[in-house]
Amino acid sequence: MTAGAPVPSPLIGMRVAVLVAEGVEDLEYWVSVMRLREAGATVTSIGMTRDTVHGKNGLAASAEALVADVAPGDVDGLVIPGGWLPDKLRRYAEVTDLVRAIHAAGKPIGIICHGGLIAISAGIIASGHPATGSLGIRDDLVNAGAVWVDEPAFRDGNLVWGRVVDDIPAFEREMIALFAEHHAAVPTG
Repeated sequence: MTAGAPVPSPLIGMRVAVLVAEGVEDLEYWVSVMRLREAGATVTSIGMTRDTVHGKNGLAASAEALVADVAPGDVDGLVIPGGWLPDKLRRYAEVTDLVRAIHAAGKPIGIICHGGLIAISAGIIASGHPATGSLGIRDDLVNAGAVWVDEPAFRDGNLVWGRVVDDIPAFEREMIALFAEHHAAVPTG
């Protein structure tokens, strides 16, 4: 690619939801939002409130839509960032039901850091399949049936797993690649 050349936009027309709540890991949230938009996706932050929330490091964010108002057919993919967000949002049936339905539809889901807690509560951890995240949830993932993999990022079916903030570049590469493959495979109307 030459200087000044346009950035490829493999996700034009793709609708991606990103969960947001108080205590989200700022970089896992904001880098995902920005990278998805850069790749051409229409990104909507969704949460349990539209009030301004603050990430672990103080950055402000707010949901553009409430989780309860989002149907699985409204989105083509989902991102679950870490921080304290997963432990807060996993308690709401609206969140776990939406995650479960998006997964059942075979749509791609990006999960990083503590995001695996929502995957566990939604029941989308496939027994014997690889998973990763923050070391703090390794036992939770294993107890849910996953095989712990200590790698920065990888794909397993329609899931993209990322470990921690330091692994954001690898996670974003894998996520954009999987989302682009899924988007290219979906027939357009």
